[in-house]
Amino acid sequence: MFGAYAGRMQNWALLHSVSDLAAAPLNRIAESLREATLPFLASSALVIFTEDCTGRPQKKAGEESIVSRVSITELDQLRSAMPGEDPWRMSAVIAGEERQVLALGYAPSQALLVLTDPSVTAGSEGSEAEGEALRLLSYLWGLTARRIQEKVTDAPPSYLLESRAASAERIRVTAELVDQHSTTLETLLAALRSTSLNDAVARASVTDLAVKALVDLRTLSDRTSDLVEEPVATAFERLREDLRPLMHFSNIDIQFIEPPANGRALPGEVAHAARAVVRGLVLAIAEQPDVRRVRAQWDCDGENLLINVRDDGLGALSADSPNIVRLQQRVQAVDGRMSLEVMQGWGADISVVLPLDPPAAPAGDVAVWDLAPRELEILQLLTSGQRNRSIAGALHISENTVKFHIRNLFRKLDVRSRTEAIALAHSAGLR
Repeated sequence: MFGAYAGRMQNWALLHSVSDLAAAPLNRIAESLREATLPFLASSALVIFTEDCTGRPQKKAGEESIVSRVSITELDQLRSAMPGEDPWRMSAVIAGEERQVLALGYAPSQALLVLTDPSVTAGSEGSEAEGEALRLLSYLWGLTARRIQEKVTDAPPSYLLESRAASAERIRVTAELVDQHSTTLETLLAALRSTSLNDAVARASVTDLAVKALVDLRTLSDRTSDLVEEPVATAFERLREDLRPLMHFSNIDIQFIEPPANGRALPGEVAHAARAVVRGLVLAIAEQPDVRRVRAQWDCDGENLLINVRDDGLGALSADSPNIVRLQQRVQAVDGRMSLEVMQGWGADISVVLPLDPPAAPAGDVAVWDLAPRELEILQLLTSGQRNRSIAGALHISENTVKFHIRNLFRKLDVRSRTEAIALAHSAGLR
């Protein structure tokens, strides 16, 4: 009798899990799936990788040390190694460490489910119990993957806006990494091609450069996440350190004209954009023949970061080249302006203006939200990437007061997350 009762309770729990999965929003679907699997299959973390959701391709639940560090590259490599979509146990690098994982695919969308450190729940050991657990997992995973497809197909505008904002942020961070890689590779090639270095010195130089680059790349994401504002002198010094090795090996003399030490601190996105733009310009200039000298200058007028880059080449730089167009887009992404003047035989003169403050709030869509002046101030600071502590400091209020205003903002904007609020603000032209 007790066995029959236990069976009915298990069936009821399964139906409840299926119901939760069917109703779960996309931002909670990984948690719902993990809660459904824990009664029969324990794991330290559960990760879903699906390219249907361009803004949030990973959906995760479980131990913070795993879900905060697992990367798309690791999941992509694991998916490529799988022989099919059936449950597959293996050892794989997840969150930077070798772990035992259980992986399942989903052919219609190429989605991937990964459970780290999987084990059949105590009291259900044995090959028969494990087989039953895997069949049940496969059923729940198929239901979840189809649910994700359906939700994305019928996604409301607010989800699409949030997805777009998340995609843009990932592109920005990726672009920063690409810039860093480009600078490192150019520097390595310059060292290897240098006629002034013998083999032993060249190998030692390249090794030192590679080690430094690896350390820089591993800390870049944390630095990008944590940095809200950066002193202009510090940002310029980091640019100088980035470019000095390249100039050393390329026989180009670069002159740095420093900004005023007491200039305004740069918002994180402006500092990143400024360094990326100057690095990109210098790399584009270095590809031209007969360039011997480059001058890079930063200045501040209180409202803008003013950048000027000049070379002494033959004026071969083109505003239509892919590199320059990409840099122009980077400048426009932070509401800046870039102008390029080229004189044949006299080199190029590039000027960039990057505003330090977001544009004033436009009329129109923003007005219909009926925001109080303080709420609008906080929304503007949110859209510029500020965190609660920084907002509190900028407005001279407590963090609890900031949280109170943000809750009111979410209610008035009918959103559930900071990213969704930022995306909605961007769609209305608020920067």
